[in-house]
Amino acid sequence: MMQKSYRAPNPGDKRQWFLIDAKDQPLGRLAVVVANKLRAKDLPTFDPSVDAGAFVVVTNAAQVKLTGNKEEQKEYQRYSGFRGGLKEFTAAEMRAMHPDRMILEAVWGMLPKNNIARKMITRCKVFAGAADEGMLKAQKPVEIKL
Repeated sequence: MMQKSYRAPNPGDKRQWFLIDAKDQPLGRLAVVVANKLRAKDLPTFDPSVDAGAFVVVTNAAQVKLTGNKEEQKEYQRYSGFRGGLKEFTAAEMRAMHPDRMILEAVWGMLPKNNIARKMITRCKVFAGAADEGMLKAQKPVEIKL
């Protein structure tokens, strides 16, 4: 008797939406939850080769918490591609300029580096403040309490 393997279908338009408030949440712990929702690791039908994850909306990114001395010591780097084009920022400078990128870079570090992950990261919507309620009304996001 031959055993049949199960293959999860690609959900297409049936993706679920989740809303997460990042206010006073540690950055790393928040990023783990977001990455697992994007990859669908919390579903029993998880398959690393199938993109079955959900949309995740993160609000209040500017108020995410960094523990210890990370506000002054943690550094982010951007490289333009030109000679001498390396720019370094502390977490405090990054929070002032682009607080959404702090969460996106933390989530990106927790995703596999392949074509599927490049699609997954586009489903992560991060807002520095509160999200516009009218924008998310049609998606009916499920709020996650951390």
